[in-house]
Amino acid sequence: MRSRRLFILLLLIGLYACQNTKAQDIAGATIFHIKSDHTSFPDTARANGRLYDYKLFSAEEHYSDNSVLIIAPKNLDVSKTIDLVFWFHGWHNNIDNAAAYYELTKQFIASKRNAVLVLPETARDAPDSYGGKLENRGVFRALVVDVMKGLTKQHVIPVKCVPGHILLGGHSGAYRVMAQIIANGQINIDEAMLFDSLYGETDKFMTWIKADNSHRFIHLFTNNGGTFDESHAMVKQLAAAGIKYNEVEESAFSPAELMNNRILFIHSLKEHNDVVNQNNFKLMLENEPFLKSVKE
Repeated sequence: MRSRRLFILLLLIGLYACQNTKAQDIAGATIFHIKSDHTSFPDTARANGRLYDYKLFSAEEHYSDNSVLIIAPKNLDVSKTIDLVFWFHGWHNNIDNAAAYYELTKQFIASKRNAVLVLPETARDAPDSYGGKLENRGVFRALVVDVMKGLTKQHVIPVKCVPGHILLGGHSGAYRVMAQIIANGQINIDEAMLFDSLYGETDKFMTWIKADNSHRFIHLFTNNGGTFDESHAMVKQLAAAGIKYNEVEESAFSPAELMNNRILFIHSLKEHNDVVNQNNFKLMLENEPFLKSVKE
């Protein structure tokens, strides 16, 4: 009986450890957190929390964390500029859990991109797509400044280094904050990578696509994740506007299509929470024309 209880105790401890895995446990990465006044929260619109599906998500627990998780390859090659990849998590998640569960850190380092991965906290462990202060003009630009200061303080980049290419990536409910950042237009966003995340704000993405022929838009969508209809609606808008795009099945597409298509819709048979894993994020980054490789 005693050995059985010990086994159960060890099992529970192991499960707890798995659920609380931190993004920091990756070889080859310099990983740290900063605090920034230019993240989503706290924000006056969620000062009293949010009632959703008859449950109150309090401001203290879900709308007060202004943490930013920053991940850089240890062999980062930095001169005058550094490229930044921002990732926004979806509902019921947080930056550390998203980095660990979806293996974002592992995939990013394995992609060997000469860039820095940045995860700003949004609604922490809550069902909410609202981007808070990041929906306001100028806030994302100020966040980029804070990230650069953090990288300088950690001696990852030199003082005179400035941001290079900026890419936005996100899963599920991340679409709204990404669209708002793009629409504010105070800093150039080169690419948006959506993982089953196009629930709306399509007009903002369309305006951005039309504004510059170099802007890239990639969306990997599923049958049952809630983005199927909106994805096809956007395809129709692109066709009506005479904008070249490509549609492909995930099972059939090649990495070359990521390099050669400015606008790409990838249909996946995976489930909503599986489209980021299994090296899909790594695949996107490895075949990213904006980002160079780190030196071996």
